[in-house]
Amino acid sequence: MRLAALPSLVFAGLLLVPHLAPAQSPTSEPLAALRVQLERRIARQPGAEVAIAIRDLGSGASLSLRGDVVMHAASTMKVPVLIDLVREAEAGRLSLDDPLLLVNRFASIMDSSLYQLDPADDSDSSVYARVGEPVPLRWLGERMITHSSNLATNALIARLDPARITATMRSLGATQTLVYRGVEDGPAYRAGRNNVTTANDLASILEAIERGRAASPSGTAFLRQVLLAQHYNDEIPAGLPTGTPVAHKTGWITGTLHDAAIVYPPGRVTSPAAPAPSPP
Repeated sequence: MRLAALPSLVFAGLLLVPHLAPAQSPTSEPLAALRVQLERRIARQPGAEVAIAIRDLGSGASLSLRGDVVMHAASTMKVPVLIDLVREAEAGRLSLDDPLLLVNRFASIMDSSLYQLDPADDSDSSVYARVGEPVPLRWLGERMITHSSNLATNALIARLDPARITATMRSLGATQTLVYRGVEDGPAYRAGRNNVTTANDLASILEAIERGRAASPSGTAFLRQVLLAQHYNDEIPAGLPTGTPVAHKTGWITGTLHDAAIVYPPGRVTSPAAPAPSPP
């Protein structure tokens, strides 16, 4: 984890490590030593507010530094949206191949006033070229994660149900995560109706994906592969050996930086490549 350039308010995400063979499982001692190192490093960054959750799914060892502090979720909320999209497809209420007419016009959850997204403020301006076209839900889900498209996110939230997304997160152990709205809903933001999460919640969400509790086996493979195809790799992946598979989602807003990841170190039982996302 890189802390040198952290802004004043930071949510330095979690590192979630998948299964070890029993003979390889470490004790909690390395994480205890890591806690001391992290606390010292954070102390050298004046004004930084850092929350970290680490879980090793092989040994059961874990570390949480302020892991229950609630913070603005930024784009990490896009993972719950993708999970709900997959679960809706598995329930037969939609197909990932269903077309959705892409529009850039959304209603605020506060007063139903209409607002648009600005391509200049979106990390994936290419999606705007397809406004007015029917596009597959699958494609929107992939762009929402791999390139953090805000337009794709809002299109999917308008098609799905934020209340159900939040309820699903509760069922997966994310007790403080709230998904209220799409991106750039100004009236909701001013009223404090923001999407929020914690480091511990993100650990629970990603653990549910890795353990197959978030979706069916084929849905789990799709979720994992989309996260493995992440385009922005300047945070958790940057501190790992080159070539280490990392299934993750970044998030950033003014003064806040997140990354939440499933890391597959060399020698672990499961170490997937990052193929093109496949259908659930």
